[in-house]
Amino acid sequence: MRRDHRDCVASSTVRLQQAAAALALVFAVSCSGGDDDASEPVDESTTTTVPVTVHRLDDALRLHQVQTLGSHNSYHVQPPPEVLAAIAGVNAASAAGLEYGHRPLPEQFDELGVRQIELDVYADPDGGRYADPGLLTTLGLAGETDPRLLEPGYKVIHQASIDTQATCPTLTSCLEEIDSWSAANPGHLPIMVLLEMKDVEVTPAMFDALDAEIRAVLDPERLVTPDDVRGEFATLGEAVRTDGWPTLGAVRGKVMFGLDNGGLRDVYRTNAPSLEGRVLFTPSSPGEPDAAFAKLNNPVDDADAIRAALDANMLVRTRADADTIQSRSNDTTMRDAALASGAQFVSTDYMEPDTDFSDYTVEIPGGTPARCNPVTAPRDCVPTDVEDPERL
Repeated sequence: MRRDHRDCVASSTVRLQQAAAALALVFAVSCSGGDDDASEPVDESTTTTVPVTVHRLDDALRLHQVQTLGSHNSYHVQPPPEVLAAIAGVNAASAAGLEYGHRPLPEQFDELGVRQIELDVYADPDGGRYADPGLLTTLGLAGETDPRLLEPGYKVIHQASIDTQATCPTLTSCLEEIDSWSAANPGHLPIMVLLEMKDVEVTPAMFDALDAEIRAVLDPERLVTPDDVRGEFATLGEAVRTDGWPTLGAVRGKVMFGLDNGGLRDVYRTNAPSLEGRVLFTPSSPGEPDAAFAKLNNPVDDADAIRAALDANMLVRTRADADTIQSRSNDTTMRDAALASGAQFVSTDYMEPDTDFSDYTVEIPGGTPARCNPVTAPRDCVPTDVEDPERL
């Protein structure tokens, strides 16, 4: 540490001599055995460093003790005015509910602090099923077909043939964006990806294909899976209720997945009641074998259920707004309830305000971008313990 002038004046002769001797030793070691202008490489194997991604409470703070921002339909591109007008001619409320759009995923992570996203997916095992953008074609607004839509694999679309534009049109392309950003920023909180299956009929085989597509992009060490959280416990629910979620140090820089469709929970759990071997965490309730994650979208009406889930150490996703309603009226009731509820993921369409509507926006108070959970976090936690931009 640098000493100021007064300290130097006050130093004893002995200390000055000791310092001079130490400096002489340093120079002797660093300058011996080589030319004056040569610089020898440092042997990093002999030095001990703390990775910049490590945070103060990484060995103590657990994932259920944080709160972070999520985006709803995170891939969504606002339809052109002609499309909105055509939909409004049939259902004005539906058209109004589509009047929003989001930045590409890496920008949401980088600039808006989003750590939970939602993707709607349609099965397309042969490729090309959704290459025609439907209403855009009918209105003469379709451009060239994105070649990725011709490839086999899940497609990311809000409503087939009606609301089809996405910042990443395939699940694989979205996952690649997530993986690239995560690898470049390994100090981030784990990113939670909610997947909503949009097909009318969904089979266990379709879920097998979904899991396989995720694993094809993300290496096992990059994933947080139900097996990782269950450990040696008999069920996932017992593990979470007893020990809570893993520490931030164990999951930092990773990606996890949840199923958005509560009605498909049992289909996904076929032959895997505690999600053995699966990738996604299913929406559940306290006491169930898969009780690790709960989707409770109305923080006002679901307040008691959210608290019960938190008491069981579950992760909860709730919403701060829906269908552009809160933004149009600048109504913060639902937002304020969501933030106060202790739900770990507070999802919104307004990480930034739509000033055509109002100044309504959602951010994590004091977050950097996330914060200590207002209900479940220990008292010594501060936001930079959760995620510090200097340690990404």
